[in-house]
Amino acid sequence: MSRRDGMVLEGRDIRKSYGQGDTTLEILRGASIGVRRGEVVSVSGPSGSGKSTLLHILGILDRPDGGSVRIGGVDAWKGGERARARLRNRSLGFVFQFHHLLEEFTITENVAMPLLLAGESRRAATERAGELLRQVEMDHRAGHFPSQVSGGERQRTALARALIRKPDVVLADEPTGNLDAGASGRVEKMILDLADRRGQAFILATHSRELASRAHRRTFLRDGLVVEEG
Repeated sequence: MSRRDGMVLEGRDIRKSYGQGDTTLEILRGASIGVRRGEVVSVSGPSGSGKSTLLHILGILDRPDGGSVRIGGVDAWKGGERARARLRNRSLGFVFQFHHLLEEFTITENVAMPLLLAGESRRAATERAGELLRQVEMDHRAGHFPSQVSGGERQRTALARALIRKPDVVLADEPTGNLDAGASGRVEKMILDLADRRGQAFILATHSRELASRAHRRTFLRDGLVVEEG
């Protein structure tokens, strides 16, 4: 399948404002962005430009003031919260700057957790987690706890966890923000390899010029709008 086919997530004319005392702060003023299967799209911009706000809206975690979000052709904000939760769980994966792993569970258990919570058997969830840990080169740490592995390894674990339910899109907010250059490079390579080998779509909010430059499409948030490079 061509990277130009298979639009899996699209946000159109997204608007979002927040009140500050007697004033209103406009964060997004009609931002539009989309991603196709197998495509990595980066979103850059200074702190406060609205990158995290945009990802939260695309991930149907936060309601926009205006505009639409379509995931697999479904208007995400037309149904109720239960329908959005199903759509989010089925179609979206999340990776945050802080990995949010559960310290009392092993690396394998952390990755398997979304399937276990969805009612999958422990055996099936553990097998699937093992497959993903091999893909992100973390199978040698499968029985360790998060406190026993490095920051880069924790983030690769979070990436595997985001993929466990085979989402259409992974939304990553500063996925290399707390990593050194070596660990950042490995996470970047994993993301690009997953896009190429699995057809996985990614939208990455990032300050990292290195990560943004390696995306298939590079966009910027300017004055509340998404501007595409070139």
